[in-house]
Amino acid sequence: NPVVSSPGNGGARWIDINLSTQSLTAYEGNTPVFNTLVSTGSTFPTPVGTYHIQYKVQSQRMTGPGYDLPNVPWVMYFTNRGHAIHGAYWHNNFGHPMSHGCVNMRPSEAQWLYNFTPNGATVVVHL
Repeated sequence: NPVVSSPGNGGARWIDINLSTQSLTAYEGNTPVFNTLVSTGSTFPTPVGTYHIQYKVQSQRMTGPGYDLPNVPWVMYFTNRGHAIHGAYWHNNFGHPMSHGCVNMRPSEAQWLYNFTPNGATVVVHL
């Protein structure tokens, strides 16, 4: 599933996450410029709603009940409860819910999205 990107129209950059199809689309204005499969929350669902990128971290350790993951790449937090879009090097099951509520992406695609997306960008999560 290669990175699919096309020229945008110069509008605001934002992210659409479809929980039903386990897909993420990045937009510039109304123009989709990138689309890929992701893995969202399974046991702990990814929350539906409209959010904004609060802050970004190139790499960090993530821990929680049953996991301790060093060097999680290209992290972009969109809630104040720890939900983020980030690279996932520990599985290759994109298109299926796998996470503890975050949005998992292939690391190369997460890097592209991290560089494309400014702080404050809108993130829409829906069924």
